[in-house]
Amino acid sequence: MTTAQPGVAVLGAGSWGTALAVALARNGRSVSLWGHDPAQCAALTQARENAAYLPGIRFPDALRIEPRLDKLTAARPHYLVAVPSHAFRATLRALKPHLAADATLAWATKGLEPGSSKLLSQVLAEELPALRAAGVVSGPSFAREVALNLPTALTVAADELAVAERIAQWLHGGRLRVYTSTDVAGVQLGGAIKNVMAIAAGISDGLGFGANARAALVTRGLAELTRLGVALGGRPETFMGLTGAGDLILTCTDNASRNRRLGLGLGQGRRFDDVLRELGQEVEGVATAREVYQLARARGIDMPITEQVYRVLYEKLAPQDAVEALLKREPRTENR
Repeated sequence: MTTAQPGVAVLGAGSWGTALAVALARNGRSVSLWGHDPAQCAALTQARENAAYLPGIRFPDALRIEPRLDKLTAARPHYLVAVPSHAFRATLRALKPHLAADATLAWATKGLEPGSSKLLSQVLAEELPALRAAGVVSGPSFAREVALNLPTALTVAADELAVAERIAQWLHGGRLRVYTSTDVAGVQLGGAIKNVMAIAAGISDGLGFGANARAALVTRGLAELTRLGVALGGRPETFMGLTGAGDLILTCTDNASRNRRLGLGLGQGRRFDDVLRELGQEVEGVATAREVYQLARARGIDMPITEQVYRVLYEKLAPQDAVEALLKREPRTENR
């Protein structure tokens, strides 16, 4: 491959944005990586690695750092947004004056908008109504493994399959395999709700409840995810794929997940603020738990695991009491 292919601008210089930028550059794309903090951008330029989030992983030559949005957009027809969900709308607003109408934009943020419970596709439609080519990137993927070029599979979803295929071509290559879908709602919801379930699995393991309990939580978590996902427009088969069951299994079972590690700390009796400070990065499941809980209540959808995670995070319920509340629920048929 050569760098003659259309370039890609990646917005978001955290671990995920950096990993995707490295993967794109490795696949032969000319890549510009933007971060909101000029001091961080200067450090990335000097070190040629993201020492804070992905230490030891050198940037390919095709990857450069661009701290100015006006310069970022000058020669980049393709954009990939990988900022936290709370910064998604503000990032789109900042990008809008510089964005050409024929641009293609993808986002790899997993979450709902805090405060509104909106899908990020809805936020994008509100902020960039003239944009016609957009899609979401999701799937079971830890940033460091992607940056290390370990085998990973992702899904790109867009309303039009041709747009999904175009975005997939940016990423597909080497050890990164990319599938396509037109289930934009389902792919987003799987990637968001699984973070809540990972906190629950971490709490269970932190309490020492073992593998049986973890397997039960993952399985019943998938049932909850699917119930809400279908109610909000997702397709059932999507939740059995990479962006549903695949991402759920990964995030609930491996300690590279910040959401799982937050739950572990809480289950071990540590203070919420102390665990967050130690993690040092965004834990999307915290805000998502509130939004998912409110969506479920508004629609009358039974999501007991989500409810207990919400109560632990926002009502200071003891993790042990949350588990007891789940165990005391009345027996019921499994397929509900």
